[in-house]
Amino acid sequence: MRYGLPVSEQADAEAAKSHRTIDRVTQILEEVVYKPGMGFAELARALDAPKSSVHGFIRGLLAKGWLYEADKRFYLGPAVYALTLASGNIRAGQVTQADLDALHKETKMTVFLGVRAGDHLIYIGESGTDAMTGFAARSNIRRILIDTAGGKALLAAEAEGTREAYLRRQDDELVSTFLAQFPGIVKTGVAKNFRHHGAQLALASVVRDRGGKAVAVAVLVGPTAEAEPRETRLRRLLLKHVTSWSQHDVAPREAL
Repeated sequence: MRYGLPVSEQADAEAAKSHRTIDRVTQILEEVVYKPGMGFAELARALDAPKSSVHGFIRGLLAKGWLYEADKRFYLGPAVYALTLASGNIRAGQVTQADLDALHKETKMTVFLGVRAGDHLIYIGESGTDAMTGFAARSNIRRILIDTAGGKALLAAEAEGTREAYLRRQDDELVSTFLAQFPGIVKTGVAKNFRHHGAQLALASVVRDRGGKAVAVAVLVGPTAEAEPRETRLRRLLLKHVTSWSQHDVAPREAL
C-alpha cells in the first residue's frame, strides 16, 4: 500500500492519469480536425508546449501518414481515412465515391483509391470489393510501395531524386523488379502487379491534380483468369477515368 491506497486501487488511479505524450499527440490531431490548415506556430500555441516537442510529434505523425503538410500547413493524413476503410466505412477524398463506382461499373473490377504515406501505400476508398479482396484491404491498411501496382505507379511519378532515395532503402530483388518495369510504367501510364500468388491481377494509374502533380492512385483488382484477356481494354478504361478525375478541383481535406 502506498499513499493510503491498496495496490490494486493505486494501479487503477495511475492508469486513469493522463499521459502527456498521448494527450499532446491526440490534441494535435483534434486541432487539425477542427481547424484544417493550421500552421506550426498555431499548433504550438494551442498545445502550450515547447516548440521542440511539438515539432517532434508533428514529424512523427507526418512520417506515419496521420498528418500531411502542404504550404507549411497541416491537414489530416491518409492513415486516418484508411482506418475508416478498415472499419468498413468508406470516406472518399478528392475523388468521389461516385467516381470509384463508375470505374467499377465499367470495368467489373474491384477499384481502390490509394495514397502514399511515407514508405507505404494506403487505401482510402473502394468500390465493388469481393470477399477476399475486401478482407485483405481491411486487414492490412499499409502496403509496401514497391511491392504493389499502386505503389509502383506512384514511385514512377516521383521526382528522380525522391524515387532513388526510396529505392536505396528497399530490398535489392524488389528494386531490380521495379527498375525492369519502370520504363513500361512511364510509357503506358499503368503499373501491373500480381497478388495472392498470381490469383489476382492489379493495374494502377496515378491521379494528378490540375498542375500535373500525382496526388493519388487508382487500382483495379480482379481474378487473373478473368482480367488478363481484357487487360488492354481495362488499361484504356483506367486511363480514361483517371484523366477525367485529374480535371476535378482539388481542395485540402475538410474537417470531419
